Amino acid sequence: MFFPPRLAPLVFSVLMSVYMVTLMTFVITWVNTGLGEGFAGRWWRAFYIAWPIAFALILLGAPRLQRLAAKLIRKPAK
Repeated sequence: MFFPPRLAPLVFSVLMSVYMVTLMTFVITWVNTGLGEGFAGRWWRAFYIAWPIAFALILLGAPRLQRLAAKLIRKPAK
């Protein structure tokens, strides 16, 4: 499945938010509650609450942060 280039920011935001939220909610749920009984339900609840927030923040923030990063990168000397 391929998407048109105009959807690149949306595709990036979906992929990055799913990646980050999956890992972060897994680790934080594990640290706070352990891997015992009911872990999957606790993790899923954390995931579905966090994912829309992360998606929106990445969708809105990524372009600004990419521009800021570009300004902070030292240009090679000529």
